Amino acid sequence: MPQIAPLRKAAGLLAACLALSLLAGCATVAGTGRSQLNLVSDAELNQESALAYKQVLAEGKLSSNRQDTAMIKRVGQRIAQAAQLLMASEGRAGDLAGYNWEFNLIDEPGTVNAFCMAGGKVAFYSGILPVCQDETGIAVVMGHEVSHALARHGAERVSQQMAAEFGATVLGQVLGSSTSVSPLTAQMIMTGYGLGAQFGVLMPFSRAQEAEADRIGLSLMALAGYDPSAAVPFWERMRKASGGAGVPAFLSTHPSDTARIKGIQEYIPEALARAGAAGVKIQP
Repeated sequence: MPQIAPLRKAAGLLAACLALSLLAGCATVAGTGRSQLNLVSDAELNQESALAYKQVLAEGKLSSNRQDTAMIKRVGQRIAQAAQLLMASEGRAGDLAGYNWEFNLIDEPGTVNAFCMAGGKVAFYSGILPVCQDETGIAVVMGHEVSHALARHGAERVSQQMAAEFGATVLGQVLGSSTSVSPLTAQMIMTGYGLGAQFGVLMPFSRAQEAEADRIGLSLMALAGYDPSAAVPFWERMRKASGGAGVPAFLSTHPSDTARIKGIQEYIPEALARAGAAGVKIQP
């Protein structure tokens, strides 16, 4: 079996390179303490996000509904203050130094979505407001989306992709220089690596990020004075709004509806405890 030696060499080099990248970019997520790979600077990501956000606003139509717009901005400011409390409680207030919060409502009734870019750039689409129903529902979404930014999920995704591409390059070079591995075998190995990276690493990490944003978002809600238990009926409404359609959880970048709601229920006590420790009273 002449192909075993080069494959072992490729695996060894790949493991060593990835281990070095993990050590160089090791960081932890505020609110959960999870270790993450981060090879992108916050300053660079915030700058790129600010430019992308301007483009989104330029291409979209801002809502003329003053009441809804004011509600988005009001909830946003409260969640932003909660973010300061959360980060300060972990001695990481400086992590928000590059944040320049913006909250805007885009008039697109057919779009059920919202996002928060790095640096605190938030956009809601009017199509999600009926699902939110009220200010607390907006806080559920706002807390979740802001959590993605606080946890540096965007930088983590870019870093994971960089590591995966680097690994593919190293593996390709080793296989290409080997005289005992046929071109067909090398192609099959590269294809297997690509599928393994996609379904074994990138997608599960994305699902982990979604669940993590749910968890941190509950704490942001509570620290802002909103009842985190409102997240459960919100996601049930979201499930109905989507018609219950979806792909299998293991092929999705989002957790299944059942898994998401179960996770939220598990972390509500943690969110309430954070609010209690900070002296924040939850609104009924």
